[in-house]
Amino acid sequence: MKLGLVIDLDTCVGCHACATACKEWNGSSAISGPLSDYDPYGAEPSGVWFNRVRHYEVGQYPDSKTINFPMSCLHCEDAACVTVCPTGASYKRADGIVLVDQDKCMGCNLCAWACPYGARELDEESGCMKKCTLCVDRIDNITLPEAERQPACVLACPTHARHFGDFDDPQSNVSKLTAERGGFKLLDELGYAPVNRYLPPRAPPAVATAAPASESAVRGEGALSRLVRLARQTLAR
Repeated sequence: MKLGLVIDLDTCVGCHACATACKEWNGSSAISGPLSDYDPYGAEPSGVWFNRVRHYEVGQYPDSKTINFPMSCLHCEDAACVTVCPTGASYKRADGIVLVDQDKCMGCNLCAWACPYGARELDEESGCMKKCTLCVDRIDNITLPEAERQPACVLACPTHARHFGDFDDPQSNVSKLTAERGGFKLLDELGYAPVNRYLPPRAPPAVATAAPASESAVRGEGALSRLVRLARQTLAR
């Protein structure tokens, strides 16, 4: 079993429902403990978030398109955060989910430095590292109806841009979507084998005022390459 998410970049509208639902559910979770907020009603509010949505503009007007790019832990098969952890606090379950044992974490930040996706955040109040758990307290809870045994972000998405399932099962929804739509791994060249996949955005529709072919935005694979380059630049900052 290899559990993870498929995120459809074509249907994500950047509403941040995934981020807020994640914050609400995991705020009192026994798995990760409370997610702290810093100065929530002040001039510069901040806090710990498992999900964050980035926004990119791909192409040139009038053939441009805004791509909303949700980011969270990708639950890598060869997770560098697990390898570098000196206390064994970061670990992988048999189903592939990467977790942090809050009782073992000493807040050294090594895992955050090793993660190329910026998926981990140190909780300044507890002194422990926090990250997406794929809502294991939901998916393992047999008292919930089967349809509700999914991550909170998946259940909250109004456009059904997020899908959860087993990538080891070729007949699962996530496996079929990945095969049909050319789902890709983010920064796969780094060798960490992220489990989560992204479905590329479709080409924008032609418009009446389309620029000459030489000036039009590169569509299809070209647009996807631009998007991945922008995401890489953001993660490198």
